[in-house]
Order: sequence, then C-alpha cells, then structure tokens
Amino acid sequence: MRAASLSFLLLAAFPLYSQEIVVGEGKLEFKSGGELVTTYYHGKEVAKPYWWPLNAPGEITVTRGYPIVKDLPKETSKDHPHHKSGWFCHGDVIPEGLTIKTKTADPHVKGVDFWSELPGHGVIRCTKVGEITKKPHEASVVTYNDWNSADGVKVLEEVRTITLVDLNKTGRLIIMDSELIASQCPITFGDTKEGSFGVRISDQIREVIDEKKKIHGGTLTLADGKTLEKNVWGQVSHWCDYSGKQDGKEAGLTIFASPKNTIPTAWHSRAYGLMAANPFGREVSGFPSQKGKRDLVKIARGDKLKLTYVIYLHTGDVKSGQVTEAYEKFVGR
Repeated sequence: MRAASLSFLLLAAFPLYSQEIVVGEGKLEFKSGGELVTTYYHGKEVAKPYWWPLNAPGEITVTRGYPIVKDLPKETSKDHPHHKSGWFCHGDVIPEGLTIKTKTADPHVKGVDFWSELPGHGVIRCTKVGEITKKPHEASVVTYNDWNSADGVKVLEEVRTITLVDLNKTGRLIIMDSELIASQCPITFGDTKEGSFGVRISDQIREVIDEKKKIHGGTLTLADGKTLEKNVWGQVSHWCDYSGKQDGKEAGLTIFASPKNTIPTAWHSRAYGLMAANPFGREVSGFPSQKGKRDLVKIARGDKLKLTYVIYLHTGDVKSGQVTEAYEKFVGR
C-alpha cells in the first residue's frame, strides 16, 4: 500500500501530460496537456513547412512572430522573412543530371535554393499527411514531401515524422525524423552556411537586441559550455541552446542533433536570433570547424539519408531548464 501511495504522490507531483495532434486544413496542431506547443503549417501556400509558434511550458512563445504575425509588442526585427519560426531545408540542393531551368536569384547557389525565398527558390510541398499514432505521453504523425525546383521539377522526396514527447516538468520535445530519398537522380548538398534545421528565436531572447544601444538579451550555449556567437558559430556540437527572458519569464529552445546522424552538425547560430543545425556546410561555408574540408554530402540515386533533429522547449535557462538531462533522456529513448 505504501509503494502504491508513493507512486501516486510522485505522479501527482510530476504529472506526465497526454499529447495530442489535431489535424486542420493545411496545418497540424500539437498540444500537451491541453496547451498549444506548436502548429505545423504545410499547406500549398507555403514555400516550405514551418512550426509557429514554438511554445515552452506555460505557452511562453520563444520564437519570433515576423513575418507570420507582424508588429507584435517588443518585436522590432523585420529582416530575413524566410526565417519563419522553425523549419527544415537546405540552401543548395544539387540534382546531378537534372536540368533546372529557373535559377534562384542567389548567384552562389549551384542547384536549388530551399533556404531563402528569393525569386527562383525551391518549394517543399507536403503531398500527404499520414495517420497519427500515440504511445503513453507521446504522439507522432508521418508526412510526405516533394522537394521541387521553382519550375516544378522534383529534386528529391522526403518522409518526415514529427513526434511530440512530454518530458515531465522539464519541457517538451519535438522530434523530427527526416528520410531524404534520392528518387530522381543523385543528390549533392552544396557547401553553404544557409542550412538546415533552423529556428528564429524571439527578439527578446536573442543575444544582441540593440548593437547601437549595447542592449543584450539571451545567451547561445553549446553542449561543451561555450557561449556567445563568437564561440558558437560554425562549431560542431551535439546541441545548441538559446535562452533568455520572454516578457520577464526565463525560457529557451534547444536543438539536439541525434548521435545516430552519420554526419556531424555545425551551428549556424547568430546573435541576432538565428539558430540552425547544419550538417552540410564545409570549408566554403566559412565554419571554423570545417576548415580544409571539401567532402560534400551526397546521396546516390535510389539511396536515402536519415537525419534526426529535435526541438527542446523549456522554462528556465540552460541549467535550470535541464538541457543536458533532456538530451540524455532523448538519447536513451
């Protein structure tokens, strides 16, 4: 009886909430214990699917609203309109042997640009949303995407599984398992910093809020403890965190790179609010950790590349938000 009573007390003190995925027109809502964690937009009108908002427990929105929602209080930045809260793509996907008639406006891109939304950019089109599956304290949905050039040529296919997991009082995980399939031709991922699994953090949490007035906000942190853009940008790490105060409440967002990924991840993370996991950048990207490296990532025709990245939404800073512990829980799933 005592053991049963103790178990009940522990569950009452640290409840694990039910996870729910609600299907809508061109969108999927992810909820934890009734709270909105994020909405995943995948309709035909979007250049690529994206997550907005991204909420820490208590529905604290930690990503920027612009350009999805404009003129939010305490939000001043209007740069990089392609930075829509949270997304996955790459800035230079080269379809070997395919003729791409419509080129992107960026002269540095050799293939198709899925990162920017300049004229001639690629489009990631969701072609199907599969069934929702549930386990205790988590829910998953499988989506199917075609990565197309601006003139409608299919470059590759993707099976993207999105899983919402409750981590008790510490926060929530949004796990993205991506299977990139070279169904049409061999694929080469170009050497550019513009990639790949990214978020645009809230203006209040970004590291530098106003350079002229020397106003600073949150902090970028790597798994080895390095902080600030100058020590984080272009380095390889298992995770990168962005934490600060949103309307006076301490909260943050971490991106985990799964240790099962066959390619190390460097971080295209900036003081102005961008944080992106990039496994494809090499020497040309300018990443300090990739100096001298020119071995581009390729997929042979008919082969697949699997990548897993995770968004960890937490209250508190990198320490009180238990980022290291959350990463270990993810690895041990």
